[in-house]
Amino acid sequence: MPKSKKKKIIRRTQEGVVVSDKMDKTVVVVVSRGKVHPKYLKRYQTTKKFKADDSKNEYKIGDKVLIYECRPLSRDKRWRVLRKITSDS
Repeated sequence: MPKSKKKKIIRRTQEGVVVSDKMDKTVVVVVSRGKVHPKYLKRYQTTKKFKADDSKNEYKIGDKVLIYECRPLSRDKRWRVLRKITSDS
């Protein structure tokens, strides 16, 4: 009988900047990405805000962080902060 192999879970990751740390154990991360208009081929930037889990309250406004997708933690939180990349201050 073959041994059961565990599937490796591939999680989506995003890189963004912390814009709010006022909530307890939660930070708001803004992720910007460049897109190209399909007809006019003009480049433009879109931004999206994600609420990410920060259980130790260690990330502050201006920190550049890496977040990854996880199970739903609350009504809005579906991301966790993996690590800090850089900080402004």
